[in-house]
Amino acid sequence: MDKVVASAAEAVADVQDGATLSVGGFGLCGVPSVLIDAVLDAGVEDLEAVSNNCGVDEWGLGRLLMAKRLRRMISSYVGENKEFARQYLSGELEVELTPQGTLAERMRAGGSGIPAFFTATGVGTQVAEGGLPWRYDDAGNVVVASPPKEVRTFPTAEGEKQFVLENAIVADFGLVRAWKGDRHGNLVFRQSARNFNPLAAMCGRITIAEVEHLVEPGELDPDSVHTPGVYVQRVLPLTPEQAADKRIEKRTVRAAGGEA
Repeated sequence: MDKVVASAAEAVADVQDGATLSVGGFGLCGVPSVLIDAVLDAGVEDLEAVSNNCGVDEWGLGRLLMAKRLRRMISSYVGENKEFARQYLSGELEVELTPQGTLAERMRAGGSGIPAFFTATGVGTQVAEGGLPWRYDDAGNVVVASPPKEVRTFPTAEGEKQFVLENAIVADFGLVRAWKGDRHGNLVFRQSARNFNPLAAMCGRITIAEVEHLVEPGELDPDSVHTPGVYVQRVLPLTPEQAADKRIEKRTVRAAGGEA
């Protein structure tokens, strides 16, 4: 099945107000920036985004944030996005902060058909006991807090331990960026750009992949495929200019002629 779409606008045409988006990327690495811009141009709002972080001011998910299109974030890191912190603390944005490994597993579980799982992460903290601020009002009061979660004791090799129940995440749409992809939706991610992208692809009911290099079916080594096409419904080939547009969050250099 040829899953290639002609444009980013076509790829996101059915994203509606109130949709939940799982979005790949870590910092500014592997971010599906072309698809995010298409969602912004489409004018949809009241969105919930599931992503490790929210980009930076004016790039990646930060563009949707600056335009006040995001209602809620499920993420593990505020990062360098000052507008993210401002909206959260001023009551304009609801944020469910989740331990990073737990977030990854919630997304993977959603894509695997597993409704929930137990993990030791967060036991004995507000992650399990509840009370984490999800939304403030404009006066700094907590108006929505995380609920308590089920904690159960299981036998382990080290003896009995407590574990907290975490629900899986299933998003309406998954937005990811791949290094290579074929017309059937099989994807290969390059080095650290792999990050959350396979998980975001798994947990989206409709997953859209922007690919830097589109190849024909059969050209990818099956052993190199990170996300099989069964998880991907649409493929957007990027232009060379779009593929080359990769931002650096913190550039560190040395003076010319200086010591390495």
